[in-house]
Amino acid sequence: MREVVLITGISGSGKSVALHALEDAGYFCIDNLPPELLPDFLRIERDRSDRRVAIAVDVRSAGSLPHLLPLIDRLRGEGVGIRSLFLDASTDALVRRFSETRRPHPLSTTAAPARAGTDPSDPASDGRRALVDAIELERELLGELREVSTVIDTSQLRPAQLRLWLRDLVGAPHGGLTLVFESFAFKHGVPLDADFVFDVRVLPNPFYIRELRPFTGRDAGVADYLAAQPEVPEMLSQIGDFILRWLPAFENDQRSYLTVGIGCTGGQHRSVYLAEQLARRFRGHCATLLRHRELDARE
Repeated sequence: MREVVLITGISGSGKSVALHALEDAGYFCIDNLPPELLPDFLRIERDRSDRRVAIAVDVRSAGSLPHLLPLIDRLRGEGVGIRSLFLDASTDALVRRFSETRRPHPLSTTAAPARAGTDPSDPASDGRRALVDAIELERELLGELREVSTVIDTSQLRPAQLRLWLRDLVGAPHGGLTLVFESFAFKHGVPLDADFVFDVRVLPNPFYIRELRPFTGRDAGVADYLAAQPEVPEMLSQIGDFILRWLPAFENDQRSYLTVGIGCTGGQHRSVYLAEQLARRFRGHCATLLRHRELDARE
């Protein structure tokens, strides 16, 4: 049968947005399917081999989660292609989202009580502590599943960005390794989904050249300026050679995705230029995706 996309992740990280995006892309989607029912459902789906399927499983099925990993291995051994995508976000981002929606966390009744040292007369503080405890408990319950999945960090993503990135991921060829280059701004935090992070803030910054400040690393003026700085091609070559050296090892390790984060101060010039150049270099080696976290947020 066709590939099955399994959507998992931390509550509040955007699983509903992801599932709706896949539904709009033509997938048959099921939310919160108990893992025990997955084999029976897929046996039924074998008669509909033309239908693409996406299934969301989350901590609401906490009692069944220990059985999910062995079940995925078994189904893959039976020839079912399962692509597991794990949505994650920083604790601060999750707390903010729960506060905005005023929805309770699924584990809010089972999380540990507020930590010692909190002011019991401050209900806001106590409520935040309880929410953080629930989030940390969920991270612990889903930790093993996260390790074997492709992680998408939604901390800084708008829903439109998440839908775009998700469509890129499921559209990439499955079965080999996909190399993802992502530019970002350190001032907004390091992406949680990055396997490697390279800090390029030591390179000359076009931001301090008034004529180049409004442009980005995708524009010719910025690209020409950076290419003319001796340090930039040197760093670009060294990062590329490092990835090229270790790429076969990650392919042999049966990795589906390898995400390389390239960070500068604002995520507009240096990181964008280097990510663009690296993606261009590796397109001939394997499937390659390109993301610009800060630029995509502006569009």
